Amino acid sequence: MQLKIKILKYLNTTSFLLVLTILISVPAFAQEVVTVDSTGVAKSNDIIKGENATKLDSVKTFKRFKAEGVSAVVGDYVILEFDIDKSYLEFEQNGVDISTIDRCQMLGKLMEDKLYVHHAIQDSIIITDAEIQPEVDQVLEYMISQVGSEEKVVEYYRKKNITELKADLLKARKEIRLTERMQEKIVANITITPEEVRTFFFSIPVDERPVFGAELEIAHLVVEPQVTDEAKQKVINRLKELRSDIVDNGSSFATKAVLYSKDGTRTKGGLIEDVRRDSPMAKEFKDMAFSLLEGEVSEPFETEFGFHILKVDKIRGQTVDVRHIILFPEVSSQIIKEAREKIDTIRQSIIDKKIPFDAAAKLYSDDKETRNNGGQLMNPATFDTRFDLTKMDPTLSAQVYNVKKGEVTKVYTDSDRTGKNIFKILTVTGRHDEHVADYVKDYEKVHELAIKEKQLRAIEDWQAEKIKETYIKVNEDYQECDFTNNWLYNNN
Repeated sequence: MQLKIKILKYLNTTSFLLVLTILISVPAFAQEVVTVDSTGVAKSNDIIKGENATKLDSVKTFKRFKAEGVSAVVGDYVILEFDIDKSYLEFEQNGVDISTIDRCQMLGKLMEDKLYVHHAIQDSIIITDAEIQPEVDQVLEYMISQVGSEEKVVEYYRKKNITELKADLLKARKEIRLTERMQEKIVANITITPEEVRTFFFSIPVDERPVFGAELEIAHLVVEPQVTDEAKQKVINRLKELRSDIVDNGSSFATKAVLYSKDGTRTKGGLIEDVRRDSPMAKEFKDMAFSLLEGEVSEPFETEFGFHILKVDKIRGQTVDVRHIILFPEVSSQIIKEAREKIDTIRQSIIDKKIPFDAAAKLYSDDKETRNNGGQLMNPATFDTRFDLTKMDPTLSAQVYNVKKGEVTKVYTDSDRTGKNIFKILTVTGRHDEHVADYVKDYEKVHELAIKEKQLRAIEDWQAEKIKETYIKVNEDYQECDFTNNWLYNNN
């Protein structure tokens, strides 16, 4: 028996290209996907071939389809031929080889998506416009940054105005979120017992058990050159001078930002649009943004990123557009030298076994997030301490790849978020070589695979049930498709 393990198809909520191509592809694109003969009938793409290919929605004797018209209806939703064409563009722009996907497979995916959305609404799952609007704003900001202005975006995507474009974005983003919520609801109450995990694992033939890649557990110790009070005051004084020139002499804040600010917003005159109280920004920055009147310029203030002055450009209800100038205190070469000497001394003490690495990290590391855990790094993808060598950040991988457990690396120079140089040393606290899954040693990973398999079965059972009770109509041109799901149940 071949182990069948799939990942549930939760959608990526941060994929801007995915959202753009799904929503705002224009009708002219349709002819780029299909070839239409003299009778107005387009020929299908090649079919997936290969003995070991996973079964997908494939085709038996399907030879041609109409280039226009309705492909299928799922509940309250109509899927057009044009929607299939748009999906090809979406896949292609996200790096998928569309030559391996025929129209039966693409239609099957679209019907599955609409089945989720239809029943999410039937189950009274509510996604409010306010919940989606920040994401739409982010998408628009990205689009404008790529094209140049709102007007160019509207023209490029052939919409009547920005309002129409926003409405399309909002509708599609809401459908994606409804799909996610419906999937979450289906698997929400699924649990698995240790006995089920055991049965799952030992039902897999020995020669087909999953292989887990090599993993490392890593700790680091960071030393930052300390900024003096004198250097901080110098930056504050400089920001006060800029503020005075703006407030008292009428100088342009945007021009000052272009000339002097030290972050990427300088190219836009320091502009940051649509700041909300829940925006992912420093608390001090948001507090200042919402404490000022329109047109007012703040006094210098400090965040973890540096020192700022801020001007409110426009207040729009619960959002504000602001401009800021950020400066960083200078660090002298002497202070940098002292920081390097400090980490060299700490490293030597660890090597000489005068102090364990974790104790040294707790005492001396300037990384507040890790020092209380002895410098232990957490994998942001899995939220545990193990890092898969094949998926690690390339720079980090190169620094620890050949390090044995308990060894200390040389001192590396890195940069923090402000561009300031910092020094760090690393150690490998655990090394786990590539190996065939072991029930005892890899129980947590086996448990994860087992529950995903159980969730997948629940999803498949839900789909089979809902297809039977939902109005579904598939165009006659797709009646010969060998769909994975029984979409033709109600067409017989």
